[in-house]
Amino acid sequence: MRMTLSQPATAVPPYANNFFLARQPILNRQQRLVAYELLFRTAAERNNASFIDHTEATATVIAHASELGMGRVVGDQMAYVNVDTVGLMSDFINFLPTDKVILEILESVKATPEVLERVQELKLAGFKFALDDVVAESDDVRKLQPLCDVIKIDIKDVRPGALSTLTRGLRHPRQKLLAEKVETMEEFQQCLALGFEYFQGYYFARPVILSGKKIAPSQLTILHLLDLLSQDADTQAIERSVKHDALITLNLLRLVNTPAVGARYRINSVGHALVVLGRRQLQRWLQILLYVKSGQQHEFTSPLLQLATTRGKTIELLMEKLRPGQRVCADIGFTVGIMSLMDTLFSVHMKDVLNSVNVLDEVRSALLHHSGDYGSMLSLIEHLETDSDGQSLSRMLHELQLSPSELYAIQLAAFDWVNDYAHGMQ
Repeated sequence: MRMTLSQPATAVPPYANNFFLARQPILNRQQRLVAYELLFRTAAERNNASFIDHTEATATVIAHASELGMGRVVGDQMAYVNVDTVGLMSDFINFLPTDKVILEILESVKATPEVLERVQELKLAGFKFALDDVVAESDDVRKLQPLCDVIKIDIKDVRPGALSTLTRGLRHPRQKLLAEKVETMEEFQQCLALGFEYFQGYYFARPVILSGKKIAPSQLTILHLLDLLSQDADTQAIERSVKHDALITLNLLRLVNTPAVGARYRINSVGHALVVLGRRQLQRWLQILLYVKSGQQHEFTSPLLQLATTRGKTIELLMEKLRPGQRVCADIGFTVGIMSLMDTLFSVHMKDVLNSVNVLDEVRSALLHHSGDYGSMLSLIEHLETDSDGQSLSRMLHELQLSPSELYAIQLAAFDWVNDYAHGMQ
């Protein structure tokens, strides 16, 4: 059964009371989403240096996976899970699903004969391994590398000018190289040229503003439709606007004829499709459609689309929790979350995006200045996506009067919704 916020608090495991969940996306060379690294940080952290014991973190990940199913947290993607020496040698590691998990050997692990034997044993059991935070060749790296499927290179901590040499020395035809902490498009292009297969970091979500860039006509049409919906325009005006764009018409008819919508018989007219879908679902679908490239179906392996929809649903659920019964506030929350990456999507300033569509002052303030309740929720989510310390997250939750367990339940419900939506669009 899917967890919803109306279910009792026992739906959230008790060990979630003091932990924050973060997912860091891992992309391939085509910038498609292929995996997440799962990070669990304690609410008691005071700074990054006081990170909880790695064995406790590994045990927490495994406990969550056992209780919830890894698929709920990462969907169709793989999960990278950190393990230290104690975690590697423990029996509880066998609770992880070998087909969904890549065990990430932390840099603190020494390549002792016992560790090497244990890694080989787990490989025979079906596990795959990644070697974490490599910044230089060493005796431990040389011994562990042959047993690993992925080598993760921390590009920020590699000695200046040494990345190319290190990459050449570590490259092997049976292994993939993963660049960690890729924060700019220039870093991505450099690592791409060096032959890295995988990339971890938020470079894809950083807005690259192009001078004189205009929003594409198909996207302007969607923004115009969103304007009509916000102004509560009559159905005929909305239908006429949809029919003016063949791509939107095609996608609309495809959408209403999927199990996700649940139409009992095939629908072939735009007018009928709009009635079946309803205005609220039409608005949500249009907001998601903005992130789909022209001529393509919904691609939920797009990291920007995954991130935007997850943000939208998370803020919607936060508003449902904090303002129960206020459906409009929840819908505004979804809008704030999904619009928060449109400057990146369009490569224009956020103020130019907001000049293209009529939005409430609350939405504008949240997106431009992170102000108000919606802005506070957006800031919380952005901190969860990065390596922010637990103390900052605890302070933000306190200001919103939310507990870590309530946030965790909301995150899981948002992941469920995004996963279900993605499957419905396939």
